[in-house]
Amino acid sequence: MILHVDMDAFYASVEERERPELVGRPVIVGGAPGGRGVVAAANYTARQFGIHSAMPASRAQRLCPSAVFLRTRIDYYAQVSEHIRSIFHTFTPLVEPLSLDEAFLDVRQSESLFGSAAEIGRQIQKEIYNQLQLVASVGVAPNKFVAKVASDLEKPAGFVVVPDDGVQAFLDPLDVRRLWGVGQVTGGALERLGIDTIRQVRLLSVSALREHFGRHGEHLWNLSRGIDKRPVVTDREAKSVSHETTFAVDVEDPELLRAQAMELTDQVAARLRRRGLSGRTVQLKVRFSDFQTVTRAVTLPVSTNLTQPLWGAVEMMLTKRLPRNGAPVRLIGIGVSGLITGPQPQQQLFSDPLASAQLQLDQTTDQIRQRFGSNSLHRGSSLLRQSAQQPPPPDDRLRLP
Repeated sequence: MILHVDMDAFYASVEERERPELVGRPVIVGGAPGGRGVVAAANYTARQFGIHSAMPASRAQRLCPSAVFLRTRIDYYAQVSEHIRSIFHTFTPLVEPLSLDEAFLDVRQSESLFGSAAEIGRQIQKEIYNQLQLVASVGVAPNKFVAKVASDLEKPAGFVVVPDDGVQAFLDPLDVRRLWGVGQVTGGALERLGIDTIRQVRLLSVSALREHFGRHGEHLWNLSRGIDKRPVVTDREAKSVSHETTFAVDVEDPELLRAQAMELTDQVAARLRRRGLSGRTVQLKVRFSDFQTVTRAVTLPVSTNLTQPLWGAVEMMLTKRLPRNGAPVRLIGIGVSGLITGPQPQQQLFSDPLASAQLQLDQTTDQIRQRFGSNSLHRGSSLLRQSAQQPPPPDDRLRLP
């Protein structure tokens, strides 16, 4: 069986844990509402006002003027994520992180030691809360797709088990938009065909789905039957490090898309550094609202795990190499491949003063954050294009109404 463990409102929950006086108040993590920032995460109180990730922070403030806005602290969330992952690894080595706040776990070989997959899921959920005072939702199912759908159904603190012989009964009544790849455009097309549930998709022939949706129709046909043969791929087996985000609402504003790409790049760079890896090929993945997916890649002169050169490649691809500029986007992803162990080659650092300065900057930043806390320095859009970084004012972290 496969587990999908998804932390509930992860960034916001970490901030609430650090500041208990925020519990019960609408908390939004992301950019400042006075600029071009976006919502990275919102707690469940804020979501009651219609606030969701990738929404412009200015709009979120209009929807909920009493909200507390906090700056994103990726490095700190990454530390918490590492702790969560260490809990996963006490139960199975087969862990596939999807982002800082979710992962797939293959526990089939662990059941003889720790009990059934459902019992393992309960233990993991309990350990995360006991050790970190954070809440996770867990889906238990025969494959990754069904496990991910299950983990999302009863949030927060959800726990849904789908047995081998219960997959179809579980999927059939669900809204068709639970199928991966069914966004606004595909969902609208299905609705025009009178299809509202996964069962109705299942009853169509694969040829009929292909006629309407091309190759994507076969994908829908398989998922409607709970067919997903993808294995859990561990970090050690992975040939790349990547993060991606599917937007709750399609994004048309290029500045919002840029802000999200920047955050994902920062996450990927931080993950590379934590794992002692560097990469040379930077990849950008964009999925538009009609499910057309475009990928672009840039190969750097040398392998690196520094944020600035990675972001430079991403920014170039985002602004100069994407078709359909301004078309609605439902997903964006950033990845780095061609991985090697260690930082970029020392010879290149000695011959390139800028690379050496960037390495020194990252090392100094890491040291400052380790000594004075993860929030002592922040990375901003303009800072990514500079060779120096200054700490924010002491009160820049929190804006209370």
